[in-house]
Amino acid sequence: MFGKRNKNNLLMPSQERFDTLIGKSSEIFGRMAVGDSLRIDGKVVGNIESMPEAKVTVAIGIDGTVIGDIFAHRVMVAGKVEGNIYAAERVEFHRSASVKGDVTYGSIGIEHGAQIVGLIIQGADREPATQAQSVIASAKDKR
Repeated sequence: MFGKRNKNNLLMPSQERFDTLIGKSSEIFGRMAVGDSLRIDGKVVGNIESMPEAKVTVAIGIDGTVIGDIFAHRVMVAGKVEGNIYAAERVEFHRSASVKGDVTYGSIGIEHGAQIVGLIIQGADREPATQAQSVIASAKDKR
């Protein structure tokens, strides 16, 4: 997922170093407050949160699942997410990604085949809930 890619792929190779790994056979239930980058190949049920000033990357591997919201500097998804994603800098969706939730981002990369069901909102510098509400309100006004 995060290794060498051919020149036809949309996303650039990642040079991330992951201080915390959640393996395929691991399941975690509850809120996670992370200070360093995290890779998930197992299952997390609960929100994953980092401090706004931290340059934390959360990566969900092909076999990884997150049921909850993700708040991080960068988010890379190759597995499944059922919840909202708030990526201050960048969010990447690989071809095997399946997301059910709203995505707020600074920049975005989406490979062909990724499945996203929810709002895609650019401009992670604003409060995510406020921004989503303004998008919905403006859509209603256009009707």
